[in-house]
Amino acid sequence: NDMSIAEGGCLCGEIRYGVSNPPLRVTLCHCRFCQRATGGAYLVEPIFSKSDFTMLKGQPKQYDHRSTGSKQMVHVHFCENCGTKINLSFERFPDVVGLFGGTFDNPDWFERSPTNSKHIFLAFAQDGTVIPAGFDTFDNHAITDDGTPIAPSVFQNPKQIKKNRSKS
Repeated sequence: NDMSIAEGGCLCGEIRYGVSNPPLRVTLCHCRFCQRATGGAYLVEPIFSKSDFTMLKGQPKQYDHRSTGSKQMVHVHFCENCGTKINLSFERFPDVVGLFGGTFDNPDWFERSPTNSKHIFLAFAQDGTVIPAGFDTFDNHAITDDGTPIAPSVFQNPKQIKKNRSKS
């Protein structure tokens, strides 16, 4: 693999990785899986060609999770020592890896714009999340289970997600 243009790793430093090209696209995923996996409102997930991603140090453990949507396997790669999730790989999309964007040494190095990014699973977005104007958005996935593209919605102004909260 060529020299890395960006590197990242886990909290404890046992896992290090590099990428040799910018992401193919950036997915901002608001599904419940990504909320649980990150502990946050959504996952900033730059998607890279598998050939552009290299482990530089260490070997992550793998947790295999069956998608409730596609029923196909999603593999979560994480540091066994500190628990940091590094990347996802997919039975459904075998040629790419999705990185946990916050694990880059400089998480701002890659572009996030309407030309290369989309927000998916807005049906599950958390209350108060703000979706910027101009981005392709989808209530669920951007494609059907058979791979057919779904038409996006694009907000002309930023949209704040409002949920009806029931009192517990």
